[in-house]
Amino acid sequence: MSQPVPPSWRDLGKSAGDLLQKDYPIQGTSLEVKTLTPSNVTFKVAGQRSQDAQIAGDIEGKYVDFKNGLTFTQAWTTANVLRTQVELDNLFVKGLKFDLAGALNPAKSQKSVILTTIYKQPSLHSRVTADLFKGPTFTADAVVGRDGFLAGGEASYDVTSGAITRYAAALGFSAPEYAVTLHGLGNLSTFSASYYHKVSKDVEAGAKAIYDTKSTLNGVSLEVGAKTYLDNAAFIKTKINNSGVLCFGYTQALRPGVKAAFGLAIDTTRINDPTAGQAAHKVGASFTFNS
Repeated sequence: MSQPVPPSWRDLGKSAGDLLQKDYPIQGTSLEVKTLTPSNVTFKVAGQRSQDAQIAGDIEGKYVDFKNGLTFTQAWTTANVLRTQVELDNLFVKGLKFDLAGALNPAKSQKSVILTTIYKQPSLHSRVTADLFKGPTFTADAVVGRDGFLAGGEASYDVTSGAITRYAAALGFSAPEYAVTLHGLGNLSTFSASYYHKVSKDVEAGAKAIYDTKSTLNGVSLEVGAKTYLDNAAFIKTKINNSGVLCFGYTQALRPGVKAAFGLAIDTTRINDPTAGQAAHKVGASFTFNS
């Protein structure tokens, strides 16, 4: 039986991560407008106002040449950062991709260039990243998979010091209805376990636990959440962690291409604290327009 391409290293545990992290706009108010031209050029304008009234935004243009596997992206942010990304897919052989991403802040004379090579085949997803201005450093990761079982690893090498500066490993199992992932991060000093379950076509559930061996608390942080579809155009999400922070999210498709989401976070340990304010409880909203 032909094996599928496994997820990338950074996508291991993505189902549980998306369930617990996405669709909770509790950090303020955000707006995103995206348009697509007939010549495959996408323009995106995004902005966010944080809880402390700080405003940040960016404008982005992306051109995709599907025939030649070329994607060119140019962005400019309100922090005066210019970002450029060039992606070449299936350039020499099928499954091989080159990604060159650069960033420049003229005011602060800050710049970065990161080159990433990705190779994907059935049962293998590998990547090598070179940070050309930092170190330079090289980071390599790979995930192998067979019959739903997944194993992956990551390591970073600093050319200047001639030493491995970071390494990590992961094991997992992925099926259409559920997924389990175990991570050993930070040179195997932090361990995390995540679980995702598609209970039915309308209900999803997940949990994530993290244990940091270097933490002075010597405890495990735990977060559990669920997602329920109300109909084809709306769903609600809720999650709670062992610190007592309870979050709610509601997402509604108003019409094709228009979506609104609302989020609320409550520190249940400080509900009766009149001085808590925004430090403990947060509320926000996001609006997305695609055409």
